Amino acid sequence: MGSSEWQFKSRFEPELPVPDVAPRKVATGFLPVIALDRKSSTPLHRQIYDIYRAAIVNGNLAPLQKIPSSRALAAELRISRIPVLSAYAQLLGEGYLESVGGGGTFVSKSLPDRFPSSQHRREETPKVHSGPRPISSRSATLPSFIGAPWLVGRGAYKSVRAAPLYFSDPMGSKDFRSSIAKYLRTVRSVKCDADQIMVVSGSQQALDVAARVLLDPGDSVWLEEPGYSLSRRLFMLAGCRLIPVPVDQEGLNVAAGIRLCKNARAAYVTPSHQFPLGATMSSSRRHQLLEWAQQVGAWIIEDDYDSEYRYESSPIASLQGLDRNSRVIYVGTFSKTLYPSLRVGYVVIPTDLVDRFAATRLAMDVYPSDLFQAVLSDFINEGHYSRHLRRTSLLYRERREALVNAIAEQFGSAVQVQGEQSGLHLVATLPEGLDDQQVAKRAAAKNVWAWPLSTCYLGRPVLQGLVLGFGSTPLAEVGPAIRRLNKAIDELR
Repeated sequence: MGSSEWQFKSRFEPELPVPDVAPRKVATGFLPVIALDRKSSTPLHRQIYDIYRAAIVNGNLAPLQKIPSSRALAAELRISRIPVLSAYAQLLGEGYLESVGGGGTFVSKSLPDRFPSSQHRREETPKVHSGPRPISSRSATLPSFIGAPWLVGRGAYKSVRAAPLYFSDPMGSKDFRSSIAKYLRTVRSVKCDADQIMVVSGSQQALDVAARVLLDPGDSVWLEEPGYSLSRRLFMLAGCRLIPVPVDQEGLNVAAGIRLCKNARAAYVTPSHQFPLGATMSSSRRHQLLEWAQQVGAWIIEDDYDSEYRYESSPIASLQGLDRNSRVIYVGTFSKTLYPSLRVGYVVIPTDLVDRFAATRLAMDVYPSDLFQAVLSDFINEGHYSRHLRRTSLLYRERREALVNAIAEQFGSAVQVQGEQSGLHLVATLPEGLDDQQVAKRAAAKNVWAWPLSTCYLGRPVLQGLVLGFGSTPLAEVGPAIRRLNKAIDELR
């Protein structure tokens, strides 16, 4: 959402020193997403066992990689320790895990003999096959910049020296794409290999390429209502007919979309943390959306916006990971987890569309820069990215709690908060009679920047509110900012 984005006024935060020497290599430390199905006939301990066993056998968990304690995993999944202890006991008994007294539990260095192929970590999973088919910067707030010093320091210098200085693959660096594929398979349950991934300059370019390949002028596209304004503009430029589909607490209302335009050519969704309302698409809605796409031959463009940070709910697998018919185009970016000026994102493409995406990309800007790809590949492979996510998750949780508490203290029940369970922003709905654009303008004069919710609607606004980001707002500035916002609102009453 560009430099004009409404957000808390922030300053650059150099919170990490630039290292004097390049960091040594360590294990990546990514852990599998555990999306428990409490309605399943499969017991919880068996679900946990199956997920960890598969991650170990597939090589997504490295030998000697540490796994969470039973207490920590139970707290994350919001269940008792008994199922976790039972799953761990079975994994220990079968030789997949080993326990070091006082040191924790680790993936075994030598795995069971009946799985000899798991002794060698697989770099790629089998390709997804499908049948024949017919032919701001991007955030409600900026992230904290605590990863920037490594990326622009000695670690980056080492990577850039090794980066090629000639023409490259239009899909991007193979090494970088392999790093992304492994990360997505492990953390987001995305079904992909490196050959399905295209590196782009951000989610906006990903949408642009997808629209050029998949859509023709006049095609109807479902868009979330309210939703992301720059995606609307892109589909408008592509000559598409925009179908605003309402969003509720379960995400995109698929039944409403079918009533509005059953035979739409595509649906653009942000199911992990919907922008701007913050809803996570429910499991039932995800399956409804996939079923609709298969029935009518539509495409689903999944923008996995804000999926990395969750504070209250259990992790949920990607929509693409549930797709059995290769109808989902998966889009991701490093803008929210690192910083927007990197201009690095990626698209996961169904195998039978890879050549068309590559040809379109070649015509647009030939290939992405190899320099930052080399830097980020090292950043991921040496374990810095996983540690960065863990560290920033704690930081953002603290800032988010401070923001929620400050709103409650200043406004009481007059202002309702929603979408605060994950991501780097929340929505504060305004009392009746207040115009959010006027409030935002008055607040900006007091150095408080907020995005007016009404501008996110394609049609008539249903809610008046403010999208408040907390990612780049230092903890000490949250309370004073909300007090100034309260004064701005008082002046408009």
